[in-house]
Amino acid sequence: MRRVYLDHSATTPVDPEVAELMLNYYTTKFGNPSSIHSFGREAKKALEDARAQVAALIGARPEEIVFTSGGTEADNMAVIGTALANQKKGKHIITSAIEHHAVLETCEYLEKQGFSVTFLPVDEHGMVKIEDVAAALTPETILVSIMHINNEVGTIQPIAEIGQLLKGKGIVFHTDAVQSLGKVPVNVDELGVNLLTASAHKIYGPKGVGCLYIRKGTRVQALAHGGGQERKRRSGTENTPGIIGFGKACELAGQRMEEDNARILDLRNRLMKGLLEGFEHVKLNGHPVNRVPTNVNVSFEYIEGESLLLSLDMVGIAASSGSACTSGSLDPSHVLLAMGICHEIAHGSLRLTLGRHNTVEDVDYVLGVLPGIVDRLRAMSPLYDKERGCQECTLKR
Repeated sequence: MRRVYLDHSATTPVDPEVAELMLNYYTTKFGNPSSIHSFGREAKKALEDARAQVAALIGARPEEIVFTSGGTEADNMAVIGTALANQKKGKHIITSAIEHHAVLETCEYLEKQGFSVTFLPVDEHGMVKIEDVAAALTPETILVSIMHINNEVGTIQPIAEIGQLLKGKGIVFHTDAVQSLGKVPVNVDELGVNLLTASAHKIYGPKGVGCLYIRKGTRVQALAHGGGQERKRRSGTENTPGIIGFGKACELAGQRMEEDNARILDLRNRLMKGLLEGFEHVKLNGHPVNRVPTNVNVSFEYIEGESLLLSLDMVGIAASSGSACTSGSLDPSHVLLAMGICHEIAHGSLRLTLGRHNTVEDVDYVLGVLPGIVDRLRAMSPLYDKERGCQECTLKR
């Protein structure tokens, strides 16, 4: 049976060059970077070289990179750390309704601590409106956190425009760039952000390592205390092999991004065309143009998403219906609901995300087996009616 991996927004395979480099720092170059002997100095130099590699990919200074255990910790550090460090100035935070749960639940936690949070709506394409950000600002606003690219529908947010809006206002601007790093050009100065979250395992690096970019002069309170690592911003012995792998993955992403994107975009368009033209009662989710090259997210009427995913898995196709972090939930996607899609159709969403190693044959295999699966699942639905559409809401073609 052919196996096709189309869940690259959940995670990516570690690049062989990355894995080979990391292995050395698990075995022969295993020193603690805080140790002053030669083993420690060797590890410290490699760690700092990796810091420079990560910084180079986003146009930052190496000293502005703080390594974390991943995107979730970096998001928590950005939101909670900024709130705690700036609460004397105000206690108002602005975010969007479609953020990753690492931001949403952190903001909900801060609400219980006396902060107020504005959760901005999005349009039918999952886009935050600049005028909504402007209207939500108050003298108490200390932080705006808007993701760069949505992890479910792939819509690219107007981060640079929001950065221009906030310029000179003394408000910290954070963006979760976990889904954009290595897929589209990311430059912290062009985006106008103070804080940026990134993760290694989305760009063919290892799991368990990420970073928070902190622009020089931005006040963020440390959440982990102890040995004073990462310039006292994130204590704890560094995951040296993981960080070195992250650095190498960033270097490779910078070298390969243009070539990868051109090829993946062709595959994405082929897949999207086949889905939208080959099925009835199907709708593209996310912005039709302003979206990341790797993402196709569609909703099928009369189909339950879990059944669709299990059926695809049985024929060797790995996909998802949304964020990997909520894959065990039976609730429909909060992103799709925020975009105005009803519960019934949100339950029938399918996210296919392409990567560096996918081929035309992979795409054609999916388009070949999917019609039979969709027909079988729809035939089982008591609501299926080719002419009338969903009883609760109708997809716009």
